[in-house]
This record gives sequence, C-alpha cells and structure tokens, in this order.
Amino acid sequence: MKLLPILLLPLALAACKEEVATRPDAVSLTAEAVGHYCQMDLLEHPGPKAQVHLEGLDHPLFFSQVRDAIAYQRMPEQSHAITAIYVNDMAAAASWDQPGAENWIDATGAHYVIGSDATGGMDAPELVPFLGAKDAAAFAEARGGHVLRLAEVADSDVLSAVPIATGITDRAEEDEFEARLNQLSRERQN
Repeated sequence: MKLLPILLLPLALAACKEEVATRPDAVSLTAEAVGHYCQMDLLEHPGPKAQVHLEGLDHPLFFSQVRDAIAYQRMPEQSHAITAIYVNDMAAAASWDQPGAENWIDATGAHYVIGSDATGGMDAPELVPFLGAKDAAAFAEARGGHVLRLAEVADSDVLSAVPIATGITDRAEEDEFEARLNQLSRERQN
C-alpha cells in the first residue's frame, strides 16, 4: 500500500505535462485577422488587441479591444473552454495606432491600466495591458487611471454598457436626440 502513491506519481506528472503542452502559443496578428464581435479588420483600429484560444479550435478569436476579450471570458455563453488569452504589451508597441503583431503576453500575467483617458479600437474605454508594472504605472501617471491585475478587474469594468458618443452636452439636447431616433425607428417600421 505504501508503494501505491509512488506508482501513481508518474501518472499525475504525465497529466500535468499534458495540460501544459495543450496551451496554445499566441498567433501573429495579420491582415486577415478580424474582430470577433465587429468582424472588422483589426489592423484598421488603434489600441491594444486580444486573442482568445478555445479548446478544440485551431484559430483564436481576435478582439478589437482588450476590454471585449475580458468581457467574453467572463460571460457564460462560450461554446468552448478557454485555453489561453493573450493581449498586446503596450510597452513594446510602436504606438497606440500600431499595437504590434508579435508582442503578445499572457493576459493573466499583465498589469492593466483601468480608467485612463485611452479608448480602444471600438471607441470604448480600454483596459491597457503592460507586462511590466512600472510601464503600467507610467502610463497611468500620464493618462490617468490605476493599475490592476486581471483578477482584480471588476466585472463592471468590462461588462457595463458604454454610452454612445453623440457630442451632446446637455439633457435637453439628449432628450431631443433620443426622440429623433425613436421617430426614425417608428418610420422604418411603417
């Protein structure tokens, strides 16, 4: 009986080795990559991108914004288990408009700037990822926000609705704008 745990050890180690071996590598961002939600070319949008790898699928889902990939991770509707999420390290990016094709880092190891003035590829508030905590802190100092790890990011930071930018600055204009949209909707239904 004392030998049983020793005999089972190689099986347990083999299972761990298999789990590590199944984690996919990040995929290069190419001109063919389109956003999962918007189906638009990723290279046409500024800001950091993300890729989500799903069990049983050969190609990752790409996201125009990191915020969208983290929202996807936290929603229960996925058809496959997530095996890896990678995000651009913005410290290694050429610029905000060119976040990089190869500078992918594991999303769980990144430092994220939350609440900055930066908007991502779909003009929504962005979670700006960095490999190094000092790079993230420097970005937050320059652009506002605070630094969190992925596990510290609240669901409300990624799952809340984003107001549409209308350029409207007062409540009366907003009510008038909404009334015009409602009127257009009624006209289209008729």
